[in-house]
Amino acid sequence: MHRRRALQLLAGAVLSPGATRPLTRSSSAVQPHVMDNDTRPGRAPSRSRSPSSLDTVGIQLYTVRHDMERDFEGTLAGLAEIGYREVEFAGFFGRSPAAVRTALASAGLEGPASHVPAATVVNETERTLDETAAAGCRYLVAAWIDADQRQSPDDWNRWADRFNRTGEGARERGLRFAYHNHNYEFPATGGVVPYDVLLAGTDASRVEFEMDLYWIISAGRDPLAYFARHPGRFPLVHVKDSLGPPDHRMVDVGRGTIDFVAIFGHREQAGIRHWFVEHDEPESALQSARVSYDYMRRLRAP
Repeated sequence: MHRRRALQLLAGAVLSPGATRPLTRSSSAVQPHVMDNDTRPGRAPSRSRSPSSLDTVGIQLYTVRHDMERDFEGTLAGLAEIGYREVEFAGFFGRSPAAVRTALASAGLEGPASHVPAATVVNETERTLDETAAAGCRYLVAAWIDADQRQSPDDWNRWADRFNRTGEGARERGLRFAYHNHNYEFPATGGVVPYDVLLAGTDASRVEFEMDLYWIISAGRDPLAYFARHPGRFPLVHVKDSLGPPDHRMVDVGRGTIDFVAIFGHREQAGIRHWFVEHDEPESALQSARVSYDYMRRLRAP
């Protein structure tokens, strides 16, 4: 998969108008902010409801892509042994959709979503939707847009139109369609923020969004501001952690600075139903998957 290799981090860039402070915490806090027995000042549970756990933790399989290439079925079984119940695909690793569905069932896993390049989504829509459905996935996610296809506001408006058409095709099949962000959607282009163009230009009944929390925060934006402005449009999120500026080095979930308790405290407003942990370049993929899973299972959000 070449998508991350082609990205250019925008860490340290001047924030465009309307940007808000990223939602971060101290990098020394490597434990979940709110635990069942947490009595630290300022961390009392909400009076309206007790903090709750995130019961069904998923993982984006890009994290373990090399393991998947070597041992597809064995890696799925290993993730299930850690405790994962959902996975999100980044390609089917040479398997047919039917073989993917069988392997998931054997491992006791659900595969609610699949990432596909945006160009493939719009140029091979029928085939892509058919394969998504055959694999048992419910969401087709446009994973990234190639750089030469997103140079101007007109380009982004065209993508919004294409996504509306794709979303309508997905809906006709009983599927759902979403777009996954990186950081290049947030710097202003021609006086507009591309992510805002997509949100405004797409029909909420046809196009949803998978918010990658690492990328939006590294771009200097506040997820909570987007949740407030566009409630219910973010049924999927990528949970990735960062050591913060200036380099925004990616780390296992819970080992960095992103305030996941605050974010997941707004999960109902956002419409979040699936959360997939991810690490693009872990030293040990399965160990990273275990560390991130343990953090997410211990996390308590209001």
